[in-house]
Amino acid sequence: MTKLRWGILGCANIAIRACIPGIKQSQTGIVSAIASRSLQKSQEKAAELDIPTAYGSYEELIEDPNIDAIYIPLPNHLHKEWTIRAMQAGKHVLCEKPAALTAEEVQEMVTASEQAGVQFAEAFMYRHHPRYVRIQEIIASGEIGDIRGIHGAFTFSNPGDSKNVRYVREWGGGSVYDVGCYPLSAARMILGREPEAVTTHAFFSPEHDDVDMMMSGLVEFSGNVALTFDCGMWAGFRNTLEIVGAVGRIEVPSAFVTPTEESGNFIVHVGNERRVETVPFLNQYALQADDLAYAAWGEKPARFPASDAVSNMKVIDACLKSARERSRVVL
Repeated sequence: MTKLRWGILGCANIAIRACIPGIKQSQTGIVSAIASRSLQKSQEKAAELDIPTAYGSYEELIEDPNIDAIYIPLPNHLHKEWTIRAMQAGKHVLCEKPAALTAEEVQEMVTASEQAGVQFAEAFMYRHHPRYVRIQEIIASGEIGDIRGIHGAFTFSNPGDSKNVRYVREWGGGSVYDVGCYPLSAARMILGREPEAVTTHAFFSPEHDDVDMMMSGLVEFSGNVALTFDCGMWAGFRNTLEIVGAVGRIEVPSAFVTPTEESGNFIVHVGNERRVETVPFLNQYALQADDLAYAAWGEKPARFPASDAVSNMKVIDACLKSARERSRVVL
């Protein structure tokens, strides 16, 4: 079978630890090249990860005619520039979340993909896992009743890493950009509609360039349903989602990252009964790569259109505006 030839733009930890191994485990892709602003660094990573070609500049990778698709794990403020440059070179692009710093920037990226006739996807790997199809089937069956609310949490603690790009405000630092985007996207996916209003409260840390180190929020949807969420980079680790229905609930203990064989499982509670839904141990990053490849080849439509990235960014924009202004923001 033809393989989609991937180039990796940068040597970020998420690329080395997760996305490159995922592409290698995919049915459709191979990793053909990696680039860094330091040729020595890209050569070291290429040797470590058995990647055939290393480049000492992003431009060289983008111009390589033997690359079909590019994965971009650069700092958030660089996403728009390099995504558009890659698209203009005829490459399909998988860009790390958040796709950019504002909804307007993401719309520019979507427009560029349409003009270039290439695929553009935001890298929310978790939603490609088939357990979310199963969760939506259970909800649609009526087993837990009408959805009354959703709660999501994604937090970790790393405040001492003073040079971390997540702590540079102008570069798109902050917890809602980094991890809050996950429960926001999950609620939109599960409910199948866009929110109506957002109210958030955040801890902006002077020690970390005034980025939001913790944020809590209420996201209102039609039908008397809301998402409550919190996200943080200076809090104990959590990675959970709970969907509460009129007669039951679905608990997802490892909602976004699934590092172990059991972590893809979820629990259905109805009355006094508790049922564990077991899920095959699958590489979410591989499934994500396959989705883009099939869309690039015209074999299947992308599961999540590029416009979804714009919609999610509108909610993130509202969360930040609400927290800064201490106000309710109507979408």
